[in-house]
Amino acid sequence: MNDQLLELRSLAAGAGNRRTETGIPRVAMIQGEIPEHMLAAVYEPMVNLILQGSKTMTVGDRTLRYDPATYFVMSIELPAVGTVHPAASGEPYLALSLTLDPAVLSTLLTDLPTPAGRDESENDDNAGFSVAAVTPALMDAWLRMLRLMNNPEEISALAPVYEREILYRVLQGPHGWMLRDIAAPDTAMARVSQAIQWIRRDFAEPIRVETLAQKAAMSVSAFHRHFKAVTTLSPLQYQKRVRLLQARTLMVASGRSVTRAAFEVGYESATQFSRDYARVFGLPPARDSARILGEAKGRGRSPDR
Repeated sequence: MNDQLLELRSLAAGAGNRRTETGIPRVAMIQGEIPEHMLAAVYEPMVNLILQGSKTMTVGDRTLRYDPATYFVMSIELPAVGTVHPAASGEPYLALSLTLDPAVLSTLLTDLPTPAGRDESENDDNAGFSVAAVTPALMDAWLRMLRLMNNPEEISALAPVYEREILYRVLQGPHGWMLRDIAAPDTAMARVSQAIQWIRRDFAEPIRVETLAQKAAMSVSAFHRHFKAVTTLSPLQYQKRVRLLQARTLMVASGRSVTRAAFEVGYESATQFSRDYARVFGLPPARDSARILGEAKGRGRSPDR
């Protein structure tokens, strides 16, 4: 597997320190130091393979670290904070990602035998994100996928095949249940995912957990329990993280004042907004945005790149 890893590193060596498209649908790569504010975001469902260095990912009160030859599965949209680290020998962080396409996943699952049902009450870890060790078979599928960068004329014919294989290998792994649950409409994971769509769409509007639970066809207590298990956050905490991330973008990328950004994302009190912001990002909003802009100016680039 070391030879596979070395070849993948060579193929991905052209990545920059932001999401770099490969020319292969839904497949991207990233390399080097990544500004902290870029790693604080609502992450889309994906499979992320670490090739070099390591990364820590914090969602709510849970932090995971993943290293070379491990992969990270995120089955739903989650507000997270990440930190990347170079390898001990000094080589930069390097990773690949495959954004999950529900249509591709659903089609694949219809072609596979239905597994035995998973009893959620027997599993204390129902979170929608986790880390696992990569297998030689999964690494080989990633390698064939990335080799298509050198043969772009083959992408349309072969990339869908390799994408299915990557997903199939993940489905065979310890966290395959996450992909199965998110693709099945009646699971708690799928219902929480739908609730997340509602929250994200109207994040600036007040929400009532009772209304979300009713839409998800759950009791309030069951909905709250499942939402917290999947995201490590309560529905209101999730909405707050989305609001704060959006406000940060408005201040840094669009020059909004603290007060205006607070009101635009749904806060009624700029003072409360500042308190929540400092609790999540470690600095008051004005100082944090000034820090980000100063760092971007030092790098000679805009802060959202």
